[in-house]
Amino acid sequence: MLSIIAVSIVFGSLIALATLICGTVLIIVKTRKSSQGATDSEEARMIQEIYQGLERMEQRIESLETILTEGQEKDGYKK
Repeated sequence: MLSIIAVSIVFGSLIALATLICGTVLIIVKTRKSSQGATDSEEARMIQEIYQGLERMEQRIESLETILTEGQEKDGYKK
């Protein structure tokens, strides 16, 4: 009878230990994924800012091209 109790205590301890280890691993994985999601949103925000900056730069370049073209036409130079 004592041997059955000892075996059940050993196996019960092993199952509890395995559950604890698996739970810890799952918590670590979920924590890393959630922190990675924060970096993904920050990265997306940075990409949007870069895109908006490039659009503004394109508008400025078009304005400068217009100014140069008008200046060349007034001076008598044409492409």
